[in-house]
Amino acid sequence: MRMLLKFAFDTEVASEAIRTGKMAEVNKALAESTRPEAAYYCTENGLRTGYIFFDLEDPSLIPVIAEPLFQGVKATVEPAMNDDDLQRGLAAVAATAGESR
Repeated sequence: MRMLLKFAFDTEVASEAIRTGKMAEVNKALAESTRPEAAYYCTENGLRTGYIFFDLEDPSLIPVIAEPLFQGVKATVEPAMNDDDLQRGLAAVAATAGESR
């Protein structure tokens, strides 16, 4: 399914992430997980904001894509999914987190 994912970054956290290079890491991981056909970056309501367009094979992958944005740079993320997809996605995130420990 073709998807638009909108995200906005907390200004202070994003500024620090840019200074330390963490923002580049987060953006690289996002590009690798989504393989976007288009990505646009701008400011919206004073926040650094991004829009990426990509094909999503399974909505349960949304948490896998979104968690690095939430945890890495305190971003707000605006995708949508149903409860079953959320539960499967959160289980995938937990499994991935367990592997990296």
